[in-house]
Amino acid sequence: MKKIEAIIKPFKLDEVKDALNDIGIQGMTVTEVKGFGRQKGHVELYRGAEYDIAFIPKLKIEVVVTDTMAEKVVSTIIEKAKTGKIGDGKIFVSTLEDIVRIRTGETGEAAI
Repeated sequence: MKKIEAIIKPFKLDEVKDALNDIGIQGMTVTEVKGFGRQKGHVELYRGAEYDIAFIPKLKIEVVVTDTMAEKVVSTIIEKAKTGKIGDGKIFVSTLEDIVRIRTGETGEAAI
């Protein structure tokens, strides 16, 4: 089982979500996050004053899938989240030892 975490631009969420639904992903967690990478933030003008925006708003999508689905999920996220500009984000893939569904007590792939 794999946990896939993707940091994406907020306006790409609907496109990514719909594409993941189309390939059979039934659940995901989305969190509003802030951070920076190589772009190191930017400067914005507000009422004539400059403000240094050090942390860029992003969204983190978390999906847990079987090993066989992981590659398809990653390629789908890349395809739908990519703009070709700096700040498109990152995808992290981790291996999970176990999963437990609290309501039923199911474990492993049955709990996904």
